Amino acid sequence: MQKVFLFLLLFLLPLAEVPNHAPASEPVSVASTPETDEIDQLFDDMQLDGIVSYTAFRQAVTGYRKIEQKSKSIMTLIDFSKPSTEKRLYVLDMKNKKLLYTSVVSHGKNSGGNYATSFSNKNGSYKSSLGFYLTENTYQGRNGYSLVLNGLEKGINDQAKQRAIVMHGAAYANPNITASAGRLGRSLGCPALPQALAKPIIDTIKKGSVLFIYANNKDYLANSTFLSPRQTEYLSCCLLYTFENFIIPLRKRYIHSNKDNYEEIYLRTRHRRPEISPCRIIRDQERPVQICRTGT
Repeated sequence: MQKVFLFLLLFLLPLAEVPNHAPASEPVSVASTPETDEIDQLFDDMQLDGIVSYTAFRQAVTGYRKIEQKSKSIMTLIDFSKPSTEKRLYVLDMKNKKLLYTSVVSHGKNSGGNYATSFSNKNGSYKSSLGFYLTENTYQGRNGYSLVLNGLEKGINDQAKQRAIVMHGAAYANPNITASAGRLGRSLGCPALPQALAKPIIDTIKKGSVLFIYANNKDYLANSTFLSPRQTEYLSCCLLYTFENFIIPLRKRYIHSNKDNYEEIYLRTRHRRPEISPCRIIRDQERPVQICRTGT
């Protein structure tokens, strides 16, 4: 009896594909959650499509909602997955659902050239630090009008004050520099802004708003106080295939591909990986829409 069961299992497993009642070119449903649906709607309401990376926005909002110390409904997102030649700082009014400012912003000189790819929490590293911060008071320093940043994530950015990592204006952050240098000027680790925008942005976000510095960085996600790998890398559920009294759980795993800007779903069992074609999620500015098409 056991041999018969194993034979049937091996025979039927390759036939266990994703339920797909539409032709290969038609979309099929993919599971979503109330949280992702809500962030999805907020992204739409703020009209950020084509301006802000949805992946960065989703992580920023997830952490923003967990930070109880904030006293302002303002969130600033810096997206270091973009080059310094592009606008990659966004000031968002979360209450009124508005984008208030966009700007170029410098990264630490040892974090990379046009792209910031290396990050550190160590004093003297001259690198940027990722993660969530709370803004504090302003002061006049050697870089002019500056904003104190309090790093909230232990081992990731909690040395920001000791490193004197602040937001300030700088001549080297003028976007005109990119025409000759091919990149924005770099700081000693501070998020430096064009001088013309430094004061209005600092005055908007000072004293108790959330700042999130994003990069597509697995080490950060694995150690973040506010973001877990399960939240950011997986949308998981189980598909149950029943052969009489036997249930085979299949897990959906979403694997992000920056190069091709899509995610692939692989179905895995505890026993073997069935020969099932990957399913591409149709994406809009890195936004995982709840549809996908079978095939490659």
